[in-house]
Amino acid sequence: MGREVAESCVDGLIIEMVSAYGRRFYATKPDLAARRIEAIGFQVGHQLIERYTVERPRFSDHLEAIKFICKDFWSELFKKQIDNLKTNHRGTFVLQDNRFRWFTRVLLDPSSEDNEASQGSSSEATSMLLHFPCGIIRGALSNVGISCAVSADASNLPSCSFMVRIKV
Repeated sequence: MGREVAESCVDGLIIEMVSAYGRRFYATKPDLAARRIEAIGFQVGHQLIERYTVERPRFSDHLEAIKFICKDFWSELFKKQIDNLKTNHRGTFVLQDNRFRWFTRVLLDPSSEDNEASQGSSSEATSMLLHFPCGIIRGALSNVGISCAVSADASNLPSCSFMVRIKV
């Protein structure tokens, strides 16, 4: 059995990271905060994919790598697979998670000191939080040789869609 970290510790770390970069370090520069959070996610995804693919043959194409992200990689991170995968077969993939775990656990932080202000900045926190998993996906795919751009849409919480555009 490998070393594991309690889920609550990871949730706390993510809450603190988003808070620190979004409200303290770069409070007046949200674009810079978003890029920094995404870069941290990129490093995490880059390192995790190595661990999860160490005994696996190389991916033969983009679709195979995306399917791995949706099934095995997502299962390791969130204890469930992506709910839906759509593609236009021209390098764009949409990964749909109908109950994105971090929205159900991290954003509903009951220990928030100012609950009204917390609810008012909920969309800001959601937006800032999404940069981390986008970075994770981009970092994982980058490590297997796939250059891409990843964006997210969380207009219907707790559902979340990640759009992956492969760069050619």
